Amino acid sequence: MTTAASARTYVMAIDNGTQSVRALLIDDLGNVVAKGKQPIEPYFSEQPGWAEQRPEYYWEALGEACRLMWRDSPVAPEQVAAVTVTTQRGTVICVDRDGTPLRPAIIWLDQRHAQAEDKLGGVWDVLFKVARVEETVKRFREKTQANWLAQQQPDLWRRTHKFLLLSGYLNFRLTGNYVDSIGSQVGYIPFDYKKLRWAPARDWKWRAMPVCPEQLPELVEPGRPAGTLSTDAAAWLGLPAGLPVIAAASDKACEIIGSGGSAPHIGCMSYGTTATINATNAKYVEAIPYMPPYPSAIPGRYCTEVMIYRGFWMVSWFKKEFGLREEGVAKERGIEPEQLFDELVDAVPPGSMGLTLQPYWSPGVRSPGPEAKGAIIGFGDVHTRAHMYRAILEGLAYALREGREKIEKKSGVKMRVLRVSGGGSQSDAALQLTADIFNLPVERPHTYETSALGAAIDAMVGLGVHRDFDTAIAAMTRVGETFQPRPEVVSVYERLYSEVYLKMYRQLQPLYQSIREITGYPG
Repeated sequence: MTTAASARTYVMAIDNGTQSVRALLIDDLGNVVAKGKQPIEPYFSEQPGWAEQRPEYYWEALGEACRLMWRDSPVAPEQVAAVTVTTQRGTVICVDRDGTPLRPAIIWLDQRHAQAEDKLGGVWDVLFKVARVEETVKRFREKTQANWLAQQQPDLWRRTHKFLLLSGYLNFRLTGNYVDSIGSQVGYIPFDYKKLRWAPARDWKWRAMPVCPEQLPELVEPGRPAGTLSTDAAAWLGLPAGLPVIAAASDKACEIIGSGGSAPHIGCMSYGTTATINATNAKYVEAIPYMPPYPSAIPGRYCTEVMIYRGFWMVSWFKKEFGLREEGVAKERGIEPEQLFDELVDAVPPGSMGLTLQPYWSPGVRSPGPEAKGAIIGFGDVHTRAHMYRAILEGLAYALREGREKIEKKSGVKMRVLRVSGGGSQSDAALQLTADIFNLPVERPHTYETSALGAAIDAMVGLGVHRDFDTAIAAMTRVGETFQPRPEVVSVYERLYSEVYLKMYRQLQPLYQSIREITGYPG
């Protein structure tokens, strides 16, 4: 293991998120020594509900992020030992035989639906009926981008040589190989989440979508080589050609190990565009029936996850719709708007004077249900924008606490501490109310860049700098700040959670179903 300060090992971690593309140099002790960040437009919409982006746009943004990084880097390109990639999940790209994209990428936020009225045939329809998952399977087929492409753009689909996730596309641009990480396989694809490999020939997913095995990339474990950096890619990134490109995992999976979450007693929460609570498990554990755990950034392990699809997107939505005053004041004062939004939260008592929010701003597949909608109850004349903002943060924490309880029940392991990453983790107010609602210590990792750090951990183990993942995580992650639950506040949240929040969905579900039947939304 490298120990001398003069002999540090550095890797470049590429983090292609929803809001930005970042290039970071990270050393073997988990320090971010240089960073370039290029903001991106998350998507464009040619039709209502569509979310697309040019694949080349990501590559262009990566080049700019690298140029920004090198501008202030204390590390020379020749000192970089490897490159690794982590990306947003579930974004798909069709390429032809030359690797050229045939159309814009379909982003994970996309809401288009394929037709899925026909039966799968064989015994599958009977089995799905017995298991009462017909609606879940139908929803899966409707959301499968390959189905929509085959139905709506059949000529393009016939020319699709490879059907890739964004991670696979970037690995191809870097190496010229159609190789992707097992840890990145999250989406509407024919993947066996239990065996951590492409689904076997008899699996129902091959009947549910038009993808064939030849259209998919080769899979390698996190920490294994995906290839070497091509001459063109090296020039674009400002690195020497021939460097190893080492497989990492999806951004959420990397966030978990980048936060130090290598065991089921450590709850890892991501306060990002999608809010999640995860626990790393050596065994396959479904927190929600028929919703699989996703691959971990540690080979052979699983991320048992409960997801709030439009998590901290709701905070962005609030800022856009109701936060123009704070945005303007922050600009005048030369501070970040988040500081003023934290002041809004702190001006409101815990529990938002009864204002309680259910954060289902986007319909679910299996949980809570495809008819789900968001709700806010308890309004009175005392309530202001500040109360509404705090209620959003509290509602997200309630939903994630419910997820924690599901994970604990199925895994048999109690969470003893929470690690929180993602954009929302920079809010002290959000982390304090999370500690109070969960009645657990909440720890903020030493760096905000936990996705890139997790990818760097994969790379360091792949290089042999650290002998295994436990050693790498111990050496490269640490706690920044800790927020302790306050007993006098915990009691308020405990009653609101158990006596109000947990009863909301059951009481409102029939109304959500009626709204769906009357208006056709969602569905």
